[in-house]
Amino acid sequence: MKIAKLSLVVAFNLFLANLSFSQQSEESMIRKHEDMEREAILKSDTAELSRLMSRKIVVLNPENAIVGFRQVIDRVKGGKINYSMFERQIEHVAFINGIAVVMGLETLIPQGTTQDAGKAVKRRFTNIWTKEEGSWKLTARQATIVSIN
Repeated sequence: MKIAKLSLVVAFNLFLANLSFSQQSEESMIRKHEDMEREAILKSDTAELSRLMSRKIVVLNPENAIVGFRQVIDRVKGGKINYSMFERQIEHVAFINGIAVVMGLETLIPQGTTQDAGKAVKRRFTNIWTKEEGSWKLTARQATIVSIN
């Protein structure tokens, strides 16, 4: 009886350890994707953005407009999304029903003909990632400007 209980406790602990490891590796994957998306925006790399974003993406941008995949790509190509500096501080990653929710603070400096060019813009963001055909894709995003200096 003691061996059965001990075996059950060991099996349960192994299950919890595996679950924790799985969530940690998923979180590190999401953090990696967040950084790749940030770098792609900074470099105006629309090919990489196309790989990282869902074709169904919905974005509520800082200009209070709701845009989709094509508009995001067009805004990058047209220089409307164009930054000389773009940093992202992730404050929280949560997994809810197979969806990854990322929240934090972004600091960027727009350049060129972009609104607020040359100024430091801070904004709060929420990014939603879902799996499509086994790969994490940025599916929804919202950003709110909190300061411009």
